[in-house]
Amino acid sequence: MDDSQAVWEGISIIFCHFGRKVTKNFKGNTLFYLFIFLLFYFFTIFAPSNLKSMRKVIGIGETVLDIIFKKDQPIGAVPGGSVFNGIISLGRCGLPASFISETGNDRVGERIISFSRENGVNADNIAVYPESKSPVSLAFLNENNDADYIFYKDHPHDQMEFVYPDIQPDDIVMFGSYYAVNPVIRPQMAAFLDHARNNGAIIYYDVNFRASHKHEVMKLTPNILENLEYADIVRGSSEDFEILYKKTDADAIYRSQIAFYTKNFILTQGSNPVELRAVGDIKKQYAVEKMETLSTIGAGDNFNAGFVYGLIKYGVTREMIVSGFDEATWDQLIACAQQFSANVCKSIDNSVDLTFANGKKRELEACMKEMEEI
Repeated sequence: MDDSQAVWEGISIIFCHFGRKVTKNFKGNTLFYLFIFLLFYFFTIFAPSNLKSMRKVIGIGETVLDIIFKKDQPIGAVPGGSVFNGIISLGRCGLPASFISETGNDRVGERIISFSRENGVNADNIAVYPESKSPVSLAFLNENNDADYIFYKDHPHDQMEFVYPDIQPDDIVMFGSYYAVNPVIRPQMAAFLDHARNNGAIIYYDVNFRASHKHEVMKLTPNILENLEYADIVRGSSEDFEILYKKTDADAIYRSQIAFYTKNFILTQGSNPVELRAVGDIKKQYAVEKMETLSTIGAGDNFNAGFVYGLIKYGVTREMIVSGFDEATWDQLIACAQQFSANVCKSIDNSVDLTFANGKKRELEACMKEMEEI
C-alpha cells in the first residue's frame, strides 16, 4: 500500500466513526441522509484515482487444504483450490480480489479464511458450515514434479449460500473445476453467472476437469456446455479435453467443442507450446520456457491469474474481447500468464511468491498511472 492509500484509509476511518456518532446522537432522517450524501460525495470526489478506477476480480470455487507428498512423504501443507490459488496470487499483486466459497467450521477452514485475508483477498463470502468438514486433497508429486491427486470431500453437503458481491462492467469473474459443474450447487452457480453477465463482467472459465470425475462426463456435459456459453474466454489443458472428448489437437477441440459457444480459447499443454484461437481468426502458438520445477500444482491456476492480471494491466475490456483485438495485446496477455505460471513452479506454494507479486504490483500501479494521464 502506498502513502496516499494509507492516508486515505485513515481519513475514511475517522469520517466513518464521526458518522456513527452523528447518526447515533441525532435520530432525524434528514441528518442521516445528509450524512450519507456527504460520505458518497467525499468518496467519489476525493478518493485517490487508482482506488476509484481499479477493476475487481471475483473468484468462485472450492477451497481445500493441499497436503503435498514427494516420494510418498509429506513435504508441505498449503491452502489451495483451483480458482483460489489464482485469486491469492492476484491479491498478493495488489488487485481488489474477493472469493466466494464454503468451508467447514474447523482449523482447516479457519486457516483458509485467515490465509485469504493475509494475502489481500476479501473472504466475506466464504461461508462456514458448522456441521461440515473442510475438504482435503493429497497431491503426490512424481519424478517430473507433476501431481496426482486424491480428494476427500463430501459433495452432497455443498450448500453455497452467499450474497452477490458488487460487480461492475469490466470486472472479471473467474470460475472453473468441478465446482463449476457440480449438480448439487448448479442453480446457485448459474444464477451467479447470470448476475455477472448482466452486470457486464468479463467471465473467464478454466475447464480443469479431473480424471477422478471421468465417469460423470455424460451427466455433467450440459453444465459444461452452459459454462462455455457464459464464458468470454475459455482455458483448458490437453488433459482436460482428452478426458472430456478424447481430443488433444487444438484445432479439433476449437472447431468441434468451443467455437460455437465462445471464440476465445487457450489450450495449455504442460511443457509443450500454448495454443491460442481468438476472434478475428487469430491462431497463434507460444513456446514454453524450459525450467527446473519443484511443483506444478499451481501452474495452470496461476496461468489464469497472470492472464487476468494482464487484462487489467493493459486495459482490456469486455467490449474489446467480444469484438476482437490485435495480436500484440494477446502476446502481452499470454506473456503475463506464462510469467505467473513459471514463478509458481519454483516452489511448493500454490501461488506466486511475494517478491514476484510486489514487482507485479509496482508494474500495475505504473500502468494505471499512465492510463490516467492519457
